Amino acid sequence: MSQTLRFLQFDCSEDSGGLASFEAMASVGAAQWPALQAEVAAVLDWAHHGFAGVRGPLEDDGDWDYDLHASLETVAALELDYDPAARRLACQATSDGLPRYTLTLTLGGTPGFALALRERFDLGDD
Repeated sequence: MSQTLRFLQFDCSEDSGGLASFEAMASVGAAQWPALQAEVAAVLDWAHHGFAGVRGPLEDDGDWDYDLHASLETVAALELDYDPAARRLACQATSDGLPRYTLTLTLGGTPGFALALRERFDLGDD
């Protein structure tokens, strides 16, 4: 049974030996942050349980591994206008700013792991 991902959109690359790397980045506001965390947890839970005991660097004969990072920044909308007399843009923040979370997840794996990941999360063949 496949699961469609809402936030994570993976780009895949493969080397000549068939090892695959899946990279995704998602950027969400505070309201979507818990749902994004749950989606990442679902992917990692599937990998940890479906490929238990074989996680490790691929160069050390692991079947899969991952790298996970996130950042939090405050984002404020800017009001821009062109001032023809001064021949420049004028800008002003329109609010105090809202939190924005950016998360990156990279999964690497053997051909078997890559096939199973594609099937489980309906990733297609990229």
